[in-house]
Amino acid sequence: MRRNTCVIAGGGPAGAMLALLMARAGVEVTLLEKHRDFLRDFRGDTIHPSTLQILDELGLAEEFHRLPHRKTHRMEIHTDDTTVPVADLRRLRSKYRYIAFVPQWEFLDLLTTAAGRYPNFRLLMEAEVLGVIREGDVVRGVRYRDPSGEHELRAALTVAADGRHSDVRRAAGLVPVEHSAPMDVVWFRLPREPADPGETFLRISNGHMMVAINRESYWQLAYLIPKGGFETLRARGIEALREPVAGLLPFLGERAGLLRDFEEVSVLSVALNRLRRWHRPGLLVIGDAAHAMSPVFGVGINLAVQDAVAAANLLAGPLAAGAEIPESLLARVQRRRVPPTAVTQFAQRVVQSRLIRPALSERARPVRLPRDISRLPLIGFLARRFVGLGILPEHVSSPVKSHQV
Repeated sequence: MRRNTCVIAGGGPAGAMLALLMARAGVEVTLLEKHRDFLRDFRGDTIHPSTLQILDELGLAEEFHRLPHRKTHRMEIHTDDTTVPVADLRRLRSKYRYIAFVPQWEFLDLLTTAAGRYPNFRLLMEAEVLGVIREGDVVRGVRYRDPSGEHELRAALTVAADGRHSDVRRAAGLVPVEHSAPMDVVWFRLPREPADPGETFLRISNGHMMVAINRESYWQLAYLIPKGGFETLRARGIEALREPVAGLLPFLGERAGLLRDFEEVSVLSVALNRLRRWHRPGLLVIGDAAHAMSPVFGVGINLAVQDAVAAANLLAGPLAAGAEIPESLLARVQRRRVPPTAVTQFAQRVVQSRLIRPALSERARPVRLPRDISRLPLIGFLARRFVGLGILPEHVSSPVKSHQV
């Protein structure tokens, strides 16, 4: 049985960022990731200015920008008749005025490689959490399984950052409050050619919605379908997916034929939920494990990273000093992060009910939007601020005590 000051379950954006910040502060930290690597396609990978600023504060901005990435300065909606600018980040008051599209595995490799430069960091891959270790009412670590067998890892603080289907959250008896979502998302890719449009955009037509993300050499496409509608779509055959691609994006008409079958797509069952309580004695829950976000606005990664920074700002110093972490301090993390999470989810629910649900309805009517949302007084400012920086952007204030190797 091994002891650590902090054990983090889940090597996603929240877990990897928190592990880096804890290692940097001199905390003995172990990060558990149940997969063999981070290489999983069609994961969220929109890095917004708020996260770019955090990377800058950590001295990782230059290293990040050496990764293969695509910058997007504007968010647009394309209807049957026009193009509607929604948020122009070039007018944002920030050092970084764009969204960077980077494969999530590249982002996670960046964070874990940076954490690995500290001798007090340990990354365990193929380590699946089986449950938590308890001393009375206090969580004191986790039980996990890796290729060599089952193990126990004790810790002063356990952090659940293992996603929307969190094993640690379930073991601790924490159940999120669910909010309905009207859609699921079918993800797939098609080749991109030089003459194609340059920007990433949302395409809306009666009964159909599709997000087109420019990946330089290919398009990453997200076709929105009514909630629970994938089996119906599959039963109609692959032509039922090719047809809306060609109809919504005529420049991809011929390339839609490259979709051979549904084995080439990935389905995201959209969830929107939030825990009432993010903590137990000895345990903190952050990121998607605490609040599953809708893909609306593409802010999921950035909310998770903000959670990690807030947690490190409050907890890294006391943990590095060997202090016992009272549950009241864990509650402060929740109080800090609930307002931006709740406001963001409320905005997502409004978009889902006012725009997405009607657009996907069988009786969908033509969508009516202002000509340029990005330039409307106050609304344009709020749109770029909300998308770019969020409601309560965090800044790194956790201590630096450990030396890199």
